[in-house]
Amino acid sequence: MAWTRFGKKKDMPGGLWIKCENCGQMLFRKEFEQRFRVCSACGYHFTLPGRERVALTADPGTFEELYKNLVAEDRLGFVDRVPYAEKLKETGKKTGESDAMIVGTCTIKGLPVVLGVMNFSFMGGSMGMVVGEKVARAIELATARKLPVVLFCCSGGARMHEGPISLMQMAKTCGALARLNEAGGVSISVMTHPTTGGVTASFASVCDVLIAEPHALIGFAGPRVIATTIKKELPKGFQRAEFLLEKGQIDKIVPRASLRDEVARLVAYATGQDPVKAFKEPWETGVPVEVAAPAESEPAPAPKKKVRAKTAE
Repeated sequence: MAWTRFGKKKDMPGGLWIKCENCGQMLFRKEFEQRFRVCSACGYHFTLPGRERVALTADPGTFEELYKNLVAEDRLGFVDRVPYAEKLKETGKKTGESDAMIVGTCTIKGLPVVLGVMNFSFMGGSMGMVVGEKVARAIELATARKLPVVLFCCSGGARMHEGPISLMQMAKTCGALARLNEAGGVSISVMTHPTTGGVTASFASVCDVLIAEPHALIGFAGPRVIATTIKKELPKGFQRAEFLLEKGQIDKIVPRASLRDEVARLVAYATGQDPVKAFKEPWETGVPVEVAAPAESEPAPAPKKKVRAKTAE
């Protein structure tokens, strides 16, 4: 144990504090987690792990995961510092996930949906054969069951280890969304920090409603790559959610704490249900809420005529 001028120095448990990536403020980790990984000083939204996103969005106990056993294969024999096959195994052990996409069915405030959440901790949320297949299957399931599909995007782009196979997932996912649209289905994309590369250029940007978290980085190539290529200074806030909202490329920016309510409201509108019921208490039990029509008010009685008293002459 270390000694100080006034005696023994008490051991301080590690991991109690975390530094904000945006403003540098030191945040108490417990409070930071309670705020859904949002900085209390500047409102910066940290990347949220996939499982935490599912828990934050779906009603408790309603999420049923699908296609969990899908595992990527090293079709190209890709070798970097570590062979791709070994990297997949190591990442799987570290994260406990089979790939960078979590898909399942659930209810959000009592409204049934097909939910897909990208997990950035699995190889930067890169889109390979498994991610593309899971997204396509989720959309096809939503089409078959006539349910809305909600996709939370968080990715560094296509997975270079799979070469052209990863690029094929862009066409696959967009084709599935087109068929959903033709069938009258509804899709909602929530773009979180970061959403880049082939994911931005495919299913993340072609859903019916596009939502983003505050200050999320959204784009295809990185800002430095673009600035170097065109040899021009980029506008302030380029590729941030606020910039894209101003240019009309997304529909709305919603803080993380309000996302669940907003998605439920949109799902209710899209499925022809009264959006008020998404905010009623009975959703907790999973029982559909019947919204009673407002009672017709009785007509107000006609005002009585004033009768003047006759004065004696």
